[in-house]
Amino acid sequence: MLGIPRRYSHFVFGIIQSGLTSLVASGIASLPADSPMLFIRHWMVSWLIAWAAMLPVVLLAAPAIRAFSLRLTQEERDPRAGRQA
Repeated sequence: MLGIPRRYSHFVFGIIQSGLTSLVASGIASLPADSPMLFIRHWMVSWLIAWAAMLPVVLLAAPAIRAFSLRLTQEERDPRAGRQA
C-alpha cells in the first residue's frame, strides 16, 4: 500500500472517516439543487468546506471519544475460561 507506519493509523482513520462523513452529509444538504450540474458543483464545494472543518475536529476528538466508549463498555468474558478440565 502506501507504506504509512502503523503508529499513524489514527490519523489515516480520521482522514477517511471525516472525508466520508462530510461527503455524505454535504450530498444530502445539496439535494435541493435545481439541476444535476448545479447539484454536483454545490456538493463538491460544500464537501471540501465540510471536510476542512471536520478533519481537525475528528482528529482531536477521536481519542477522547474512544476513551469514553471504553469506559462505557466492558470486556466480554470468555465462557470457556471458567470451565475446568
